[in-house]
Amino acid sequence: MRPLLLIQTGEAPEAICAEFGGFADWFRDAMRLESKQMLVVRADRGDSLPEPQEIAGAVITGSAAMVTDRTDWSERTADWIRQAMATGTPLFGVCYGHQLMAHALGGTVGWLPTGREIGTETITRSVPLTGDVLCAVPQSFPAQTTHRQSVLDPPPGAEVLARSQRDPNQLLRYAPNALSTQFHPEFSAAVMRAYIAARADTLREEGIDPDRLLVGVRETEAARALLERFAHSALGAPVEAAVVKSQGEDRRVRDAGGIACPAERPAKDGRAGAKRQGRLLA
Repeated sequence: MRPLLLIQTGEAPEAICAEFGGFADWFRDAMRLESKQMLVVRADRGDSLPEPQEIAGAVITGSAAMVTDRTDWSERTADWIRQAMATGTPLFGVCYGHQLMAHALGGTVGWLPTGREIGTETITRSVPLTGDVLCAVPQSFPAQTTHRQSVLDPPPGAEVLARSQRDPNQLLRYAPNALSTQFHPEFSAAVMRAYIAARADTLREEGIDPDRLLVGVRETEAARALLERFAHSALGAPVEAAVVKSQGEDRRVRDAGGIACPAERPAKDGRAGAKRQGRLLA
């Protein structure tokens, strides 16, 4: 079985890593995957990325770096994204990965005009969503955020699926099996609190009350479940497998305003017309 590729574009601050582990741990846990199902490549360290045909799909992480710096490793990763899109490889970008996908495909990335967004924010769908991965996304749901840059103009043909009060481009779809989120579906509430605490002094300097943000932090199951369903879909596992492993949590998604996804059904893979169960994203 081909693994799901995690393209790591950075790492959490040392103190946060010491307490909670690193990005790879958070993503693996959020996607409910075993270690053998996930291949981690540190793109930010110059590690070589595999050919898109060698993997089941890819998730691109966040980073403290800025896409607008256009570093060599970041631009090489953008080239890889374009290759992966050309082969129909399932892709999911998060934060920096969200911005890098948009940049790679012709969008514009820059400083968020409304200023830093951090904490648990309400994400609101812009359009109705269907398909085995997206159908469970509620009309409105909480998600963890921390960023200063964002997608200012989505690429031509990209669809804006959800927004927050500060950022109109929180969830984008570039192709039936290519999505990205500015919010962090891999963050737990504890990790979000740790980020706010670590940046408390800077936040105060910017006129943001970290204590108020800490009070507002809550779990974000609907956001996490979206990432989980993408991962299981890309790996070719029945979509319901992701639900069974966290059945109680899935019930909370529905209670929050989401809907139960349809049972597994045949769908086109997106790679040269190949067919596989549970792969439909749109």
